[in-house]
Amino acid sequence: MVQYSSPRLSDSFSALSDVTRRGVLEQLGRSDASITELAERFHMTLTGMKKHVGVLEQAGLVTTEKVGRVRTCRLGLRRLEEEAAWIENYRRLWAARFDALDGVIEDLKRKETGHD
Repeated sequence: MVQYSSPRLSDSFSALSDVTRRGVLEQLGRSDASITELAERFHMTLTGMKKHVGVLEQAGLVTTEKVGRVRTCRLGLRRLEEEAAWIENYRRLWAARFDALDGVIEDLKRKETGHD
């Protein structure tokens, strides 16, 4: 099994672990938004939203640009290939385990009905 020890992977999963940050990414997937707009949408203080955006920015999932007094957020350029590969690795592992369990269940059913 491939081991992933990338700090970037940890940053991504940490950023994605929060429901508000996932919501921010969904919103930014539809359109860019200012921190103020995001704070209003998620019923948060500006300070709270700035912290969430900062975590997403640290992970490379969001970029911000300040023009005057407005900080606009947009999706970052970084894609999630490394994260998807990590998830796929575990999906295959669990699929193999469930397939093996299905085999055990089928064997037990055959023995139970006497069709050995």
